[in-house]
Amino acid sequence: MSHVNRAPGTGPTRRGGRWERYRVAHPFSLQDQAALWGSITGVVGLAVLLGWALDMKGGVIIVAAAPFIISWFEKRRTAFQFDAAGARFGEVLLPWPDVTEFVVAVPPDSGDALIGARLRPGASLPTGVPEPARHPAMPAHIHVAVPGTKFDLAKMVRKARKYAPSHIRIVIAEPSGERVAT
Repeated sequence: MSHVNRAPGTGPTRRGGRWERYRVAHPFSLQDQAALWGSITGVVGLAVLLGWALDMKGGVIIVAAAPFIISWFEKRRTAFQFDAAGARFGEVLLPWPDVTEFVVAVPPDSGDALIGARLRPGASLPTGVPEPARHPAMPAHIHVAVPGTKFDLAKMVRKARKYAPSHIRIVIAEPSGERVAT
């Protein structure tokens, strides 16, 4: 069996049994907690009902539904993520060939950090995605606001160097101009 050394970011990367990615999540809200517990309660109720009505093992339903609940909940809370598939801004997934730079801005009057992406010439947002409202501190095509306390620029730069395609740069937008993150 032959093994080929790939350049970082050219395909899915696994380390320690998990896919490598950089992710920033929205804060855990009461609405998120209610949705999670509501879905868990619904699945357990369905398992009990089917177990009683169809003489079926309820544990099978719980085990089958658990990965879908976890995936749905994680996707719901994700504000920004990049991995082997591309860069995700909320619900919008941009493939790697369409992204040229990540832009980070921290407005002085806000506790949030803005993470955005510049698209290559000729690329556009996926069909059905409305153009996001522009923020004066963010010069990128698409962006999301993430809690400043959950954002770690050094970690983002480290992960991007290791797992993102080599053409991706991270730029910090400041009122005085832009500079490449190091």
